[in-house]
Amino acid sequence: MSAAPEFELDEQYNYPVPPPQGWTAEDLDRLPNLPRRTELIDGSLVFMSPQTRFHMLALRLLEGELLAQVPEGLDVFREFTVRLDSGNRPDPDVLVVPDGADTGPKETWLVPEDVILAVEIVSKDSERRDREVKPRKYAAAGIPHFWRVEENEGLPVVYVYELDPATSSYCLSGIHHEKLKLTVPFDITIDLTALHRRRPGCA
Repeated sequence: MSAAPEFELDEQYNYPVPPPQGWTAEDLDRLPNLPRRTELIDGSLVFMSPQTRFHMLALRLLEGELLAQVPEGLDVFREFTVRLDSGNRPDPDVLVVPDGADTGPKETWLVPEDVILAVEIVSKDSERRDREVKPRKYAAAGIPHFWRVEENEGLPVVYVYELDPATSSYCLSGIHHEKLKLTVPFDITIDLTALHRRRPGCA
C-alpha cells in the first residue's frame, strides 16, 4: 500500500513494508526515518518530492499575507498534518485554524473540525492528489474552505472553493489572477503579482 519508488534504491535501504490493512494515521508518528514531509492517503505513505522555486515562493507569499490579515482569534499553520480518519492524514501547505486548535507543543496533527481553510499548492508530482483526491477528502471531512494554487506563466492562480453542506462537496466560487480579494472566510486581499518580492507589501 506504500507508494513504490520510481528509481532503484540502495540495497541497504529499508523501505517500510505496510501491514495488510495499510498504515494508520498514528503510524506516521511511530515509523522511523520517514522523510520530513510524509502524507498518509488511503493507508499509503506518500513522500513529498523536493520543493520547486515556485512552490516555495507561493507558500511564503500566502503564509505571510494570511498571517498579516487573519482576524484575531485565528492562526496560520504551515505544512502541518490533518487527521481526517484512521487511513488519511494529509499535509496541506497552509492551514487557517482557531487559536484553540493549538493543542500543545508536541502535537503533530489537527482534526478537521479545527480547520477553517486548507491550501494546496500544486506540484507536478501531486497534480491528481491536489486537484481531485485531497479536495474530495477535505470536503467529506467538513473543512469549509479550500484553495488550490496553480502556476501560470510564473505567477500563482488561486482557485477558491466553498463547501456545500447539503452535498458535502466543494463548489468553485472564483478563479483569481493577479489579485485575490475575498470576504469569506474573512476579508483578505493578496497581490498575487508580489510573488517575487521578499516583502509582499512593499514595491
